[in-house]
Amino acid sequence: MKIIKKIFTYSLAMGALATLGSCDDYLDINENPNNPTEAPLAGLMTNSTYETAQNVYRLGSTTSNYVQYLASPNPGGAADTMEPTSFDNTWATLYSVMTDLNDMITAAQETGANHYEGAGQILLGLHLAMTVDAFGDVPFSESFDFATLTPSYDDDAQLYDRVLALLNEGTSNMSQETTLPLGNDDFIYSGDADKWVKFGNMLRARYLNHLSGTGAYDPAAVLAALEGGFESSADDAQVEYFEQAYNPWATVAINNANLFLGGWISEHFIAAFDGTIHGVEDPRMPLIIGATDEGEYIGVKSGAGRGDAPESGARSTLIEDQFYTEREGPVLIATYFEQKFIEAEAAFSIDKSRSYQAYLEGIEAHMRKVGVPEGEIQAYINSPEVSMGEAAFTMDDIFEEKWKAMFLHPEAWVDARRFDYQYEGFELPANLNPDLNGQLIRRLAYPDSERSRNGSNVPNVTLLDRIFWDE
Repeated sequence: MKIIKKIFTYSLAMGALATLGSCDDYLDINENPNNPTEAPLAGLMTNSTYETAQNVYRLGSTTSNYVQYLASPNPGGAADTMEPTSFDNTWATLYSVMTDLNDMITAAQETGANHYEGAGQILLGLHLAMTVDAFGDVPFSESFDFATLTPSYDDDAQLYDRVLALLNEGTSNMSQETTLPLGNDDFIYSGDADKWVKFGNMLRARYLNHLSGTGAYDPAAVLAALEGGFESSADDAQVEYFEQAYNPWATVAINNANLFLGGWISEHFIAAFDGTIHGVEDPRMPLIIGATDEGEYIGVKSGAGRGDAPESGARSTLIEDQFYTEREGPVLIATYFEQKFIEAEAAFSIDKSRSYQAYLEGIEAHMRKVGVPEGEIQAYINSPEVSMGEAAFTMDDIFEEKWKAMFLHPEAWVDARRFDYQYEGFELPANLNPDLNGQLIRRLAYPDSERSRNGSNVPNVTLLDRIFWDE
């Protein structure tokens, strides 16, 4: 643990330098502070694995409002109402990590460090996919050679081909001999190459499954990728936090308790878990969100604010020391329970029996992950609302239960768009951005920094223009 904490302290120092010096690396042709001659492979690996979890949180902190996990306590909150907020910091941190990963891959190739190269490729594929899923067309092919101040934007569908290629290359390299093995500088798997291979395969299945609404969708290819994926929750890709830096969702809960308001739960979330919508009370609710001072679960209507509720105690919020909000608990990047829901979706038209079993296993895996007692798991699973039988089982059931399990994760917004937000009981937020014309958001706005510095290349799109897999 002392070794890990020392590495973590070094990671924070590097992260501070990266924030100051490389947020705009892909636009800076004069200086590259993350050049591998200045930052050793171990430092780049530590910073990149830590910041991967941070970026999952950063995206989730916004998209959790779009899918109505969270809601602002104040009426007309920008995320609730889907206003065109500028995501300069999110964009900068995504590109900062991608720059570090590109440097790590280059340095690893020069030294035969195949496992650093492979992990870098897997994480670069993940970051590129997260960026495309949020923004659509983005700079990539001209982003890391520092030859232009105004990199062109690459087509989002073509970038997905690059994502899949990176994941293939990464899993291949992780299966090779290496001159330098990973170790405690790896915050995700502590150097376990076999788990990195499973992670790469699981991500390949995730991104192939995103194509479900396109002519390129091949459910058999998704299932083939899963053959090499996670075998249990022990394989989950996650980063556990430390005294020196708390889990960011724990920080949200702590701040809310100190009246810096955040992490308030939406009415829709409460209705989905308390039996109002689905007819069965979900035992996960008291393990992942807080009750009111009266011991009840009461949400906030998205876009409308808390009404006459005081700053704390009269509405449900994230509270400290639950599964998602332990100070030294994990941020989940990719999980076995997510994989089971991917399997359920992909298998639905091929082998409905397999699909139904994977759906039930996904629910069970998430419940065990968050600590639901076994008896309560079985009671929920065996309820007729959940175990409706293979004949009555629908794709809607998969999406509804996956939405519950993916709490706070940005993948939930990808699913919501693929599902066209058709969750039972899901309503338009109050005070919805009028430019959306009664529709729901489909992408993030490009950051102001891009419009000011690279405006001639920034695509002319609205918040209703769809990512290629959503068309």
